[in-house]
Amino acid sequence: MTEPSLHHVVCPDAAGGHRMAYWQWGQPDSPHLVLCVHGLTRQGRDFDVLAQALCAQAESAPFGGIRVICPDVAGRGESDWLKDPMGYQVPAYAADMLALLAHLQAQSPITTLDWVGTSMGGLIGLVVCGQPALPLPAPVRKLVLNDVGPALEWRAIQRIGSYLGQAGHFDTLQEAADAMWAISSSFGPHTPAQWLALSAPMVRPVAPSTCPQFRLHYDPAIAEPFKLATEEGARQGETALWQLYDAVQADTLVIRGAQSDLLSPETARAMTQRGPFARLVEFEGVGHAPTLIAGDQTAVVADFLLA
Repeated sequence: MTEPSLHHVVCPDAAGGHRMAYWQWGQPDSPHLVLCVHGLTRQGRDFDVLAQALCAQAESAPFGGIRVICPDVAGRGESDWLKDPMGYQVPAYAADMLALLAHLQAQSPITTLDWVGTSMGGLIGLVVCGQPALPLPAPVRKLVLNDVGPALEWRAIQRIGSYLGQAGHFDTLQEAADAMWAISSSFGPHTPAQWLALSAPMVRPVAPSTCPQFRLHYDPAIAEPFKLATEEGARQGETALWQLYDAVQADTLVIRGAQSDLLSPETARAMTQRGPFARLVEFEGVGHAPTLIAGDQTAVVADFLLA
């Protein structure tokens, strides 16, 4: 399977609801579901390489295939833009994931549920996994937190805020890819072909019938609630996030780029010593955040989920 299928689910909100897109890989009726949730300005196609690796490894395993679901969080990719920008926050995203899981459960029962979350996707995972009373089709069995934890470095938040919402216009895909590399080189080494493939789903035509230009895929208004963040508020939020982390019952893997400016070494080590007592794997030459494209990165995740 070289391409995923695109689907949508309607998620409730105060403005009457919105459609969230999701990309499906693998066997649609498999009871083993892996939910992969992307970072702040990214989209579900970020997980193409990982999803293909998971499906290939699962098919050769004794238990058969799996279903890998990669949503475009609201305001990104093929999902609707929200009428109220203040909906672009983690608690609302977590509610959307519950709606998605209920939708998927209705299609085909889920008995094994795993979660892979990169950056923002990991925070959403903490909200979901750290509240055992939430109505999940099955408890999250394994949780992968990719370069994120309960404590986030304020300088990194400021760095992200400096470019968030600046959608821009580009004459070619390559021009867009080059612009994204300028703010994403911390992702670590990628070949030109890898980066172009990762960049292609990140842009949309400005006006397909009249204008050859491209824009970034996401709603610039996702920056509005982000700009309201303060260092004091972030520190206060850490207490709640640690409480969620300590309540996680899933087997947990923390991945850290060794040069990450968002997840500090101290926080990563603390995550191995409390709560679910996570396993920690670091990748040299990578900052925030590993893209899970390199063979050693996909192998770590696949082996953790499918061993």
